Amino acid sequence: MKRESAGGVRGWRPATEEALYGPSGFYRRPEGPAGHFRTSVHASPLFAGAVARLLCLVDEALAHPAGLAFVDMGAGRGELATGVLKALPAEVASRARGYAVERAARPAGLHHRIEWLPEPPPGVTGLLFANEWLDNVPLDVAQVDAEGTARLVLVRENGTESLGEPVAGAEAEWLERWWPLTGTPGSPLPLPEAPDGPPPPEDVRPPAAGLQGPAHGSHGSHGSHGQAAEGLRAEIGLPRDAAWAAAVASLGRGLAVAVDYVHFAGARPPFGTLTGFKEGRETAPVPDGSCDITAHVALDACALPGARLLSQREALGALGVSGERPSLSLASTDPTAYVRALAGAGEAAELTARGGLGDFGWLLQPVGIPDPLPGGEQPST
Repeated sequence: MKRESAGGVRGWRPATEEALYGPSGFYRRPEGPAGHFRTSVHASPLFAGAVARLLCLVDEALAHPAGLAFVDMGAGRGELATGVLKALPAEVASRARGYAVERAARPAGLHHRIEWLPEPPPGVTGLLFANEWLDNVPLDVAQVDAEGTARLVLVRENGTESLGEPVAGAEAEWLERWWPLTGTPGSPLPLPEAPDGPPPPEDVRPPAAGLQGPAHGSHGSHGSHGQAAEGLRAEIGLPRDAAWAAAVASLGRGLAVAVDYVHFAGARPPFGTLTGFKEGRETAPVPDGSCDITAHVALDACALPGARLLSQREALGALGVSGERPSLSLASTDPTAYVRALAGAGEAAELTARGGLGDFGWLLQPVGIPDPLPGGEQPST
């Protein structure tokens, strides 16, 4: 499929690649991602603590190897790797080594136990963890034209879109299998339950971000009898499937985990999820390096044989993160402990909130071991 044309117009995949990771890209800025939004890592140290407990479960499943790796994909400035190593019990920490995988330069002051790499290390044993990494793997966008044909969406540096040639080849096959652009537009559904409760804080990229309309501003006509509806959009997740498969393949034995905004077949957002994020607020996606460009992830398409999908609320619950408030009796016997427990409960509630971070999807992919998370099953063969 053609990716570029005259006049600076190109597909969203190459445009996003340059805008995020080029020499002046968004993710190479000195402030890092934390300067614009909070992930679960930034929301509370409880998240790193839970991941450390997961690493300990992987360690047990591996029979306590001499070398235990923690690989942090899309590491930002190394915040998660730092927090996980700090939270490990002394005996496990003595065998653990951190690997931060990131395209930006190594930040000053990062602990020497964390190796900074542009690609995951090959053949290591341990836990590979990708928190909000796949949503920033660039991909192309398709949109249905007036004749019912899915075409590549082209974009200029200022964000202006137009339609290019028809989607074909492997990308068309991916759309047909995972995100068919036919029928009447439906409504997006979160994983795995409808959200309730308060919205997430402004500086947390929401798991149910506002949907982008079609390139020309209309909401499209409703198709029937399998006819594609004009204006329907989809993000072609093939590059993410490949990126995840490569990350999993880099692991010798252990567990690979991807955590991200998610949608599933049968409930794909009708106009896609491509959006921008800048200085704590959602904004229009403009591929000029000024903002983050992100789209939710079809984790069901990424999943390899033996994988398990669950919500962050379920995963963190299994790892001991609970938003339950401490007993009031503790306030009278140990006020300081009560205040600490109350603060921890508030942070846990944010990490597991419906309509917020708790609705993120976790994709668990065991490699050569049984699924170590409580409630897990043996990997299929």
